[in-house]
Amino acid sequence: MQGFSDAFSENAAKMQISISEQQMQRFELYADTLVEWNQKMNLTAITDPQGIAVKHFLDSAALLQHVEVTEGSSIIDVGTGAGFPSVPIKLLRPDLRITLLDSLRKRIGFLDALCAKLDVQAYTLHARAEEAGKKTALREQFDVATARAVAHLRELSEYCLPFVRPGGCFLAMKGQEVEQELDEARNAIGMLGGRVQKVQKYTLPDGSGRAVVVIQKISQTPSNFPRMPAKIAKKPL
Repeated sequence: MQGFSDAFSENAAKMQISISEQQMQRFELYADTLVEWNQKMNLTAITDPQGIAVKHFLDSAALLQHVEVTEGSSIIDVGTGAGFPSVPIKLLRPDLRITLLDSLRKRIGFLDALCAKLDVQAYTLHARAEEAGKKTALREQFDVATARAVAHLRELSEYCLPFVRPGGCFLAMKGQEVEQELDEARNAIGMLGGRVQKVQKYTLPDGSGRAVVVIQKISQTPSNFPRMPAKIAKKPL
């Protein structure tokens, strides 16, 4: 993609994120693949080189700057879409073990093709979060859950915390104006076995304000969670 390498390297330098030549080539291939597949299916509204570099790749990478993720951690990316934030993180930290969960089969098809092209080891899972979170093979099996979804933190916590083992954490990527949403979600987080550890705010090179809400898993999630979406909508925690 013309102009991508310059946009990516310049903005990575502004964020003090070091990128090797090999990583740069893989990020460029990721951008090309994203734009190519986006012509066939709706993966992202952001298709310009600067937007992909900053709002997708570097925003994802910023997670590693603001949260310490221990070596070899297992991560489930809930509602991963086009692979954000987990695939960019994996390109920078090959030691991490990632599971990409999405409810749309076509997106999983894209992710399978993408990971093959990038030579990235990842487990892709076509499932709804509320169903996958009840399965023994997945429930409380991960060190970290991530989500960049637009859903309210209260609902996201119900979908994501069941995947996290006690002692692990849920990292919710949000806009900077997160205080009210966080206040409204505190009851749910507590009921689900979580505790808010911190909110880490940062600004991207394009001026976008972002925040990572770090929620520790301090006890097991009760077995009746997550509920089905209709119940969640009718009776929020």
